Amino acid sequence: MVIVGKIRNKSSEHIEVETFIKDIEKELINSGKVRFVASAEERSQVRAERKDQKDFASAETFKKFYKELGADYLLSGVISSVHDKYEGNEVKYYQVDLQLIDIETNEKVWIGDKKIKKFVSQDGTTL
Repeated sequence: MVIVGKIRNKSSEHIEVETFIKDIEKELINSGKVRFVASAEERSQVRAERKDQKDFASAETFKKFYKELGADYLLSGVISSVHDKYEGNEVKYYQVDLQLIDIETNEKVWIGDKKIKKFVSQDGTTL
């Protein structure tokens, strides 16, 4: 059971981190090897709904408190970039570094990265 923590965008560009996180969650869930629990923000919404159900839903359908699953691991990381220019051409390097931390022991049990390189020519064409 995994919870997604902070994935910071330290790149020089606007990258929608939430979309990036959802792509990771989708791939891992679809693999059948990993399950995710809701983020802190999502849990607040669910808890508010549960509280509302307690007051307004029927006894047969309202969802009980204290049934939440705890996460075993926290996924966190950083997105960074470097840009180099030479004679009108530009090279953009992007790197995503992620780590998985055992919540009970604080042990880093996995570290991974993905690197992407883009070439931009003088005429603005991305290669």
